[in-house]
Amino acid sequence: MKSFAAKVEEGVKGENGKPSVGPVYRNLLSEKGFPPIDSDITTAWDIFCKSVEKFPGNKMLGWRPIVDKKVGPYVWKTYKEAYEEVLQIGSALRALGAEPGCRVGIYGINCPQWIIAMEACAAHTLICVPLYDTLGSGAVDYIVDHAEIDFVFVQDTKIKGLLEPDSICSKRLKAIVSFTNVSKEDSIKASEIGVKTYSWLDFLHMGREKPEEISPPKPFNTCTIMYTSGTSGDPKGVVLTHEAVATFVVGVDLFMDQFEDKMTHEDVYLSFLPLAHILDRMNEEYFFRKGASVGYYHGDLNVLRDDIQELKPTYLAGVPRVFERIHEGIQKALQELNPRRRFIFNALYKHKLSWLNRGYSHSKASPMADLIAFRKIRDKLGGRIRLLISGGAPLSPEIEEFLRVTCCCFVLQGYGLTETLGGTALCVPDEMCMLGTVGIPAVYNEIRLEEVAEMGYDPLGENPAGEICIKGKCLFSGYYKNPELTDEVLKDGWFHTGDIGEIQPNGVLKIIDRKKNLIKLSQGEYVALENLENIYGQNSLVQEIWVYGDSFKSMLVAVIVPNPEVVNRWAKDLGLNKPFEELCSLTELQEHIILELKSTAEKNKLKRFEYIKAVTVEIKPFDLERDLVTATLKNKRNNLLKYYQVSNYLCLTLIFVDKIHRLVQSTNVPLYRYKSTRCTENWRPRKSESITMMCAS
Repeated sequence: MKSFAAKVEEGVKGENGKPSVGPVYRNLLSEKGFPPIDSDITTAWDIFCKSVEKFPGNKMLGWRPIVDKKVGPYVWKTYKEAYEEVLQIGSALRALGAEPGCRVGIYGINCPQWIIAMEACAAHTLICVPLYDTLGSGAVDYIVDHAEIDFVFVQDTKIKGLLEPDSICSKRLKAIVSFTNVSKEDSIKASEIGVKTYSWLDFLHMGREKPEEISPPKPFNTCTIMYTSGTSGDPKGVVLTHEAVATFVVGVDLFMDQFEDKMTHEDVYLSFLPLAHILDRMNEEYFFRKGASVGYYHGDLNVLRDDIQELKPTYLAGVPRVFERIHEGIQKALQELNPRRRFIFNALYKHKLSWLNRGYSHSKASPMADLIAFRKIRDKLGGRIRLLISGGAPLSPEIEEFLRVTCCCFVLQGYGLTETLGGTALCVPDEMCMLGTVGIPAVYNEIRLEEVAEMGYDPLGENPAGEICIKGKCLFSGYYKNPELTDEVLKDGWFHTGDIGEIQPNGVLKIIDRKKNLIKLSQGEYVALENLENIYGQNSLVQEIWVYGDSFKSMLVAVIVPNPEVVNRWAKDLGLNKPFEELCSLTELQEHIILELKSTAEKNKLKRFEYIKAVTVEIKPFDLERDLVTATLKNKRNNLLKYYQVSNYLCLTLIFVDKIHRLVQSTNVPLYRYKSTRCTENWRPRKSESITMMCAS
């Protein structure tokens, strides 16, 4: 069997209360030690400067101007033009009193000004602190206060929120620089509370009038404090050094350069994931290293396809939900084909997949199938796409396989956290054995698994599994102002991620669970909620799912957002001609969902206590507006519980189901079906919700 990772240390059996640890794995490029790092690239500032020297006329930052509410074609700044603006913005910051080590906030949508402000911070050893464009003012206030931010670059539409009288920002900030202009109203309001405001052009002018020599950082200096949204509690400030950022980018470069189809200065990346998060930030750093181009979406994800067609990117990175929507769109188009054309598509799909499974590259597996059927799908992605990367959460193997076959490009999954600069592991192109996995360790990191006895995960067992621990040069320094939490997760240099993984026999890592979302049911059985959500989420009927359990009850319940297209097809088959909202209130649909979830559970060989026994059907997807998901679209479990626990609704549901289950067991009746729209007189479900429970003995 081909091995993709190097085992550099053997595992150690736990004793004296210490957990067992598995073998230590590295990238094959690092088997005999981490490769030496280019002495010219030791900081994030070096990444930018060297590309300015090498590619001054290359397109660097692209955006689409909006004139009279019409979105125009992409306009570009070259590396040289961006560098000149960086010097001016940096000089203006120093003129305001910003000294090396000072924290500077950046708050707004992805755009060239975001990057220029970031690079200006690097030029003067200022610490860039992204503020969340996708979270509420509470989080912004918290970060501004916690990081002690005095100066902030901000999108014009968000200035008003920073100046609210009851906000911490209005009391803390000394100066606000708009990405564009400052309205007269905002300018007056700011001056009244002693906050200086500048338009982007005014700030550039100040920098030209008061030039300052740059003060480049050292490798050990802090590059950024990136706050993670988290699924509960206040954001955590992850401290990342310049050395860590530079090492990560050099490592990605080494990894990608070993393959025949390399990334070059001619590649184009479409940036739409928040720059305030690590995935997009490090993607852009890598592209700047290559002297390549980054084009920004124009701000509306609902019409992202328009930006794709205009930019024609060669590289896209997204979270699974983005690729699920691409998959759904293709499936919808397939359903509209006549039976003969659909048959041809499916035959070509199986033909190409068979050659991929034999080891052929995506470009050579079936050029005929690409020409006849799959070229049109590639055209929908701009026609030049060469690489799709999914991160942030698991992408289902079915969707990953489908995209690998039909998109005529490399499709890879990766794994990482803000604390590991987002790139702990990455799959190898065209290796079908990595389907459903997150690949192999990054060049400058090591990975090992640690025993989680309460969940039954043993890194030295027959199927090695445990908590993923990471060590190496691409690691955070700690949590800002939180040494206790730092000590909790960093032990002997190993960062404990809280994610559960297993190492395949070929050295490839697969994420299978989440340690922190473990609960114990009343019968003493442990349940990993996030793992169940990933499994049940594979069902095409499920668009979104949140699974809930209570340690005092023996059952699991769930809130389901069904897939409208699948629901409408189901209704059509039954002759039901109703709007989606009305269909979601039908008990027939809820019964169908329960049966579908049961089928998925059986297919994945779940234990009986892991079956969903009751569902609530929700029409609206979990969204940021209601604070139900993080900016990376992960479920906020505590907030979901508060939102859906109307008059103790979930607890009452659990009690009701639990009692019925015990009744069924005591009477030995093989199967009972209970329908209820009022479990108790206190329960008041939302209009868009109803509940159906099916309890088996």
